[in-house]
Amino acid sequence: MSTRRAEVGDIVEDAEGRQAIVTDIRQNATWVLRPRQGPATAQWDTAEPDSLRVVKSRASRLGEENGLW
Repeated sequence: MSTRRAEVGDIVEDAEGRQAIVTDIRQNATWVLRPRQGPATAQWDTAEPDSLRVVKSRASRLGEENGLW
C-alpha cells in the first residue's frame, strides 16, 4: 500500500501522536498544522511531511458531510 503526502484539509497524525488538520503548505517545504480539536491558534509546523500519517483526507471528509460516501 502506498502512502500519500498530506495535503491542505487532511486530518493527520504526527510523530508524537497528535492529530491535526493541515492548514497550509508553505513553499512545498513546511506543513502548518492546527489541533483537530481545541483552539485554532495553537498551531505548529513540520518540515518533515513524510512523518505525517493521513488519517482522513479532505476529500473523504467532505464526501461524508455531503452524504456522498
